[in-house]
Amino acid sequence: MNFNPVELNLYAITDRECLKGKDMKLHVELAIQGGATMIQLREKNVSTEELAKIAAELVPVCHKHGVKLIVNDDWKAAVISGADGVHVGLEDTSVAEIRAKTDTAFIIGATAKTVEQAKKAASQGASYIGVGAVFPSPTKKDAVRITPEKLREICRSVKIPAVAIGGISKENLWELRGCGNRGIAVVSAIFGAVNPYTASKELSELWQKVYNTRTALTIAGSDCSGGAGIQADIKTMQAHGVYAMSAITALTAQNTTGVTSINEVPAEFIAQQIDMVFSDICPDAVKIGMISSDETAAVIAERLKYWKADNIVVDPVAVATSGSALSNERAYETVKKLLFPISEIVTPNIPEAELITGIKINDLADMQKSAEMIVEKYGCNVFLKGGHLKDSADDLLYRNNGKYKWFEGRKIDNSNTHGTGCTLSSAIAANLAYDFELAGAVECAKQFVRDALGFDFNLGKGNGPLNHSLH
Repeated sequence: MNFNPVELNLYAITDRECLKGKDMKLHVELAIQGGATMIQLREKNVSTEELAKIAAELVPVCHKHGVKLIVNDDWKAAVISGADGVHVGLEDTSVAEIRAKTDTAFIIGATAKTVEQAKKAASQGASYIGVGAVFPSPTKKDAVRITPEKLREICRSVKIPAVAIGGISKENLWELRGCGNRGIAVVSAIFGAVNPYTASKELSELWQKVYNTRTALTIAGSDCSGGAGIQADIKTMQAHGVYAMSAITALTAQNTTGVTSINEVPAEFIAQQIDMVFSDICPDAVKIGMISSDETAAVIAERLKYWKADNIVVDPVAVATSGSALSNERAYETVKKLLFPISEIVTPNIPEAELITGIKINDLADMQKSAEMIVEKYGCNVFLKGGHLKDSADDLLYRNNGKYKWFEGRKIDNSNTHGTGCTLSSAIAANLAYDFELAGAVECAKQFVRDALGFDFNLGKGNGPLNHSLH
């Protein structure tokens, strides 16, 4: 299918009532020049022949700029005119029937107002879905509004891209941040504008900022010395250009030499922190670090499932670099039972993997056996760090589809490793927030850690921190 989701960025829908007699071809061309990435022709009460004729006049205008033209409702008119596709309502037309009668490159969009409709459209071969109205719309005054939370649920229920439609303007665009839609569909904001070029340019530039602003939430303990925990996570995420947020699970009194005290945050308050983040700035990824009680682990799992969190990275930290215990046995068991299964990836080191599986890891074969055990039991992907092995520093990414990849490593002569695990897992989360494929997210995170270690900070009297400010 010759269709790139990027083409949905600014999806402009024509409307003669908004044009009020202005030249449509000129308006379409100016909209494209301003940044419209796809045009949908919407005409009311016209025959297939009339619609095909109007579409045929717009096809060369669109194609001259490399933009595709979609015809509303009438797929036959789209085919006759040489347009690139059709957008239909599932109540009126079967996507599967259109797909069976058209070329494989033919684009088919379908309106979806529910998760069920979105799944139906995807199963029948739709190229994308249009979801709305997301705001009160002057062109569809009787439309039932779909909230940002519902939009997010619909978008994430299918793998095909979605475009949000309905009353979208410069003033309300930011409310769609993190909802999962690949683009915005606008009618009056462009075709009712005095200058369609300027209107398209402003909307396009603003949407790029909205869509490309990535966010991540770290749920972990605080390290007052700044080298690990929440502090390291935020530094790492910010270094990757990701807006970082936090839910603190515990306060620790620690430095490079060790942990002297841990003050747990009540589970109810942790839940409130998570809720406040998700209800306002929905994160694109979540990193989970220090969890010192089973109650904390349970409430985190419950709230993340409630909010349908994506790209969860669990760093199953049990012991600090200094050797201080950060989690008890009951908490660790709950982390494994409730958080591993909902995570995208867990990132244990050798001692942590031994705690999880109960087997001793002496070599690469043991690493692979341990990773396979974790995958089989919990269903998550595993990145097993091999730095604790005597004769190797290779790491293993073991996928929940049975595939695996070794990452060659080398031991770095540097004892300043305070917060290395926190940094790596946060870097993976940051990369996943940018839609990196898992192996790429891991590889780039490893490089970030290598660079941060290579600076060889020499702060403190014990295991010093990494330099998170290199990028």
